[in-house]
Amino acid sequence: MKLYLVPTPIGNLEDITLRALRILREEVDVILAEDTRTSGNLLRHYNISKPMSAFHINNEHKVVTAFAERILAGEKMALVTDAGTPAISDPGFLLVRECIRLGVEVECLPGATAFVPALVNSGLSADHFIFEGFLPHKKGRQTKINEIAKNQYTTILYESPFRLVKTLQQLMEVCGPERRVSVARELTKIHEENARGSLAEVTEYFTHKEVKGEIVIILEGNDN
Repeated sequence: MKLYLVPTPIGNLEDITLRALRILREEVDVILAEDTRTSGNLLRHYNISKPMSAFHINNEHKVVTAFAERILAGEKMALVTDAGTPAISDPGFLLVRECIRLGVEVECLPGATAFVPALVNSGLSADHFIFEGFLPHKKGRQTKINEIAKNQYTTILYESPFRLVKTLQQLMEVCGPERRVSVARELTKIHEENARGSLAEVTEYFTHKEVKGEIVIILEGNDN
């Protein structure tokens, strides 16, 4: 009985480990997927044929106990998300917690996580950083931005392309136009882009272009 947490590529299908492929192909009975269609494409690419069940933000509260109890009864399962490492701004925490409560072994493989390459190639300090994930859409959003502005460490945010400019503008209002920022877009894909500069410069840049893909914002800490 074991739950494997298996990171999947964030864009480039080559970014999956040999160990991850072996576990998905040979070690598990069922693969729990955030979106079975997306994961199905990955499995077909590597000629892996395993039963899949949906495990996502809209059903995890309902199914988490049943899946954990099935693992406890002897099944081996792998949890994958659409891209990256499970439980990092993705479903996974509830299942891990329930498995630990029941005494089920949990094994997390190392692998793709979007914020790591975005941070490392930003040119900003990676010695100390705070990962905030997605900002609240409404309630608590401004309070969180005010906290981030005062933080002395590099801050990492995830954002959708549709809210990117709005978020950069809000950060600039509180942090000032000269605070340095790096915006990583479409990491590991053909059209990967890293836009670096002041908040004023990067906001202006994205204001005048169509933005697509997954976004990671790396914001310089407050050194005042």
